[in-house]
Order: sequence, then structure tokens, then C-alpha cells
Amino acid sequence: MTKTSQTAIIGVLTASDRASAGIYADESGPAIEAYFTRVLTTPFRIERRIIPDGFESVRDALIELADNVGCDLIVTTGGTGPAPRDLTPEATLAAAPRELPGFGELMRKVSLEQVPTAILSRQLAAHRGKCLVINLPGKPSAIELCLNAVMPAVPYCLDLIGAAWLDTDPGQVKAFRPKAK
Repeated sequence: MTKTSQTAIIGVLTASDRASAGIYADESGPAIEAYFTRVLTTPFRIERRIIPDGFESVRDALIELADNVGCDLIVTTGGTGPAPRDLTPEATLAAAPRELPGFGELMRKVSLEQVPTAILSRQLAAHRGKCLVINLPGKPSAIELCLNAVMPAVPYCLDLIGAAWLDTDPGQVKAFRPKAK
């Protein structure tokens, strides 16, 4: 089943004091963009931002991407650990208060199969109106693992909240949508 729609807008938000200051290159944002380029078959464009860690910076960037840019999906990277400036989950819930706990549960489950410190991760997903926000870890290999885990549900979630239509290459990741009755 396919649906004709507008080009989806995907926000990629890197929360990192050091990357935003130019101390090191952001590898996570490009890894996310490469992932979507590989798995999505429907038209989309990426809106990338690199911001410092912290509550206000993340919250304000999410609101700007959702409300002003019109993102259908925002994927964050960084700021999900227990360090004092890791406030991406709190900022996400301030900007997108309707949490979808299964996303975080699944991302931690698959990550724990790889590394015991994944229990420290606080990734989550929530939505702000028609925009789904997913918090990912900062390491490119962990990003791939987590996106592979949750991506089958993302297109249908976007359908349910009224966002743009996304579809995937089933050879990469098979999107699941219930069959119409």
C-alpha cells in the first residue's frame, strides 16, 4: 500500500557541547542522515542542527523544528546519559509531552544485548502534534542498532499522528502497517 503525499521533513538534532563548539566533528548527525538515505523510499529532506547540551537549547530547538520548520520526524542524538548536562529526555518531554514508552524500552533492550552500560541510557520518544521525536544515543553504531529496532513502527506512528507518509525499503527495514479491514 502506498500513499501520495508531500515530502517528509526529518529533523536531525545533535546535542553536544563539544561538537557545537567545533572541538570535534559531529559524526552522529551524518550517520542518521545516511541511515535514512539508505532505508527510506519516499521523498524526504533533512534539517540538521548542532546545539550545545542542556535543557533550554534542546527544548527550544525541538519546538523550532516542529512548529516553524514543520518537521514530521525529529531524531536527536546525544544527551541521553546520566551526566549532569545530559538533559535531552527532559527537554524532549517539555517540547513533546506525549511520551511513547515502547520506543525507549525497545532501544534499551537491543542495546543491552550489545553492551551492559546501555542500562544507563535514557532514550525515549514522544510527539508534539504531528511531529514524532525520537532520542538516540550518540555513537553511530548504537544509532544504527536503535533505528533498526524502532523503524518498523515509525511510519505507522507518523500515520496515526497525521504526519507525512514515510515508507521503507523492505530489504533494509520492513515498515509495519496493519492491514485495512
